[in-house]
Amino acid sequence: MEHCKIIELPKIQDPRGNLTFLQNPDHLPFEVQRVFWIYDVPGGEVRGGHAFKKQEEFIVAISGSFDVVIDDGEKKEVFHLNRSYKGLHIPAGMWRSMENFSTNSLALILVSTTFDENDYIRSYDEYLAYKPQLSDHNSSKKEGVVEKRFDLSVSTVEDCKVLELDKNHRDRGNITVVENHKQVPFDIKRVYYLYDVPGGEDRGGHAHKDLYQLIMAAGGSFDVTLDDGVNKKKITLNRPYQGLYVVPGIWRDIDNFSSGSTCLVLASQKYDEQDYMRDYQNFTAIKNLRK
Repeated sequence: MEHCKIIELPKIQDPRGNLTFLQNPDHLPFEVQRVFWIYDVPGGEVRGGHAFKKQEEFIVAISGSFDVVIDDGEKKEVFHLNRSYKGLHIPAGMWRSMENFSTNSLALILVSTTFDENDYIRSYDEYLAYKPQLSDHNSSKKEGVVEKRFDLSVSTVEDCKVLELDKNHRDRGNITVVENHKQVPFDIKRVYYLYDVPGGEDRGGHAHKDLYQLIMAAGGSFDVTLDDGVNKKKITLNRPYQGLYVVPGIWRDIDNFSSGSTCLVLASQKYDEQDYMRDYQNFTAIKNLRK
């Protein structure tokens, strides 16, 4: 049980809305292979009730609150999650469930493996019988796949598109899952989210040289304006199962946040200030090379 621990994440405060991010190895002890989020959970429901043979998890309450109950077969411990900048790391071999969801809560879960039904232990009796074979270990790291690189001078807004993600409807709350090189064509190296955004504010106002992104309205809604230096496109995101795929070399602004909205972004690279293009005139100068 002592191996489960709360990890405090950066909370970057901004009058335009706060930002929290996490990336390996700065915050997580494993490589992220899959990300999913649970939403629309009715009050009083319980989620989970299983263990994993190999998979590690990191659970954050992006909005609202809930309890994570950990059971190692000998004792139980309850972790109350109610802060967007604090999450619970659970190593493999722990029985866990999630309960006491508050209204409009949103659980973000990052995991160390791709989906494998054989890795699940769904019966508690089976868990108790299998537990002596379980041992703490880090998941094997997978070699990252090199993403296709766009020439910044030729990428356009037409290279960006809204991806329809699976909405796994459950009576106890819906789940949307994103896995490396399945729902997204890149390895997830960083996850960040914007929250507490006052109405009328805007965020973004920059482009990236190499970074790929998938932007979701995990809660509420907002508009994303894409600009390739010649053409602009505005896209409204208002469903937690739709993601906007953005390639490098596209200037993007985010505005029209609804009350209580949360912007969730999956990114292909760790934070690197050198990858940002923050001056619009310099950005358009690079884009104009294609003419």
